[in-house]
Amino acid sequence: MENEKLLKLYNECIEELKTIGINVLSEEIGSIDIKINNRSKKRYGSCRQEEPDKRYLRRVKIDRRTVIQCDKFNKHHIEISKWVMDLNEDIIKNTIIHELIHCMPYCNNHGKQFKAYAKVINEKLGYNISRVGNKEVDYKASNIEYKEKRTEYKYEIICQKCGQRVLRQRLNKYFTRKYRCGKCGGKFKVIEL
Repeated sequence: MENEKLLKLYNECIEELKTIGINVLSEEIGSIDIKINNRSKKRYGSCRQEEPDKRYLRRVKIDRRTVIQCDKFNKHHIEISKWVMDLNEDIIKNTIIHELIHCMPYCNNHGKQFKAYAKVINEKLGYNISRVGNKEVDYKASNIEYKEKRTEYKYEIICQKCGQRVLRQRLNKYFTRKYRCGKCGGKFKVIEL
């Protein structure tokens, strides 16, 4: 039943995008499949890509390494989290369209091109597509009680130079040897809570 609801909303999203000139079912985009993810508890959805289009490969220098990145793929697998299916249809459609934007060329991340598509869709179709969602707000809008357990932190990490503090649930035993403060480069001190 949830799969039928998801497919119905997915098809509605595709038709709405066509009305403003965005055809996600074109050969230029590639194939797209959509399903429900039963495991994910935090994220709304994801878009995993396969089969990079060789015409869109480019070399990018990151620090001292050179990596090959691709800006267009021929297969897209969208997953919408099961808990999202309990929310209002407009929130589900917002999530579906967010993931459909990731299927567009140059939209693998939340960069300039992604934001441009989101802006056009928000203005013309009245959506609220953003980089991240707010579960508490979306649960409230759907008249569902929001009960998320608070995170219990086990470690407090303090920079010995600038005093910046960070809380963590888990910690690599070599943390203080491997990492330095991002602000000042100082060494870390770990306190167990």
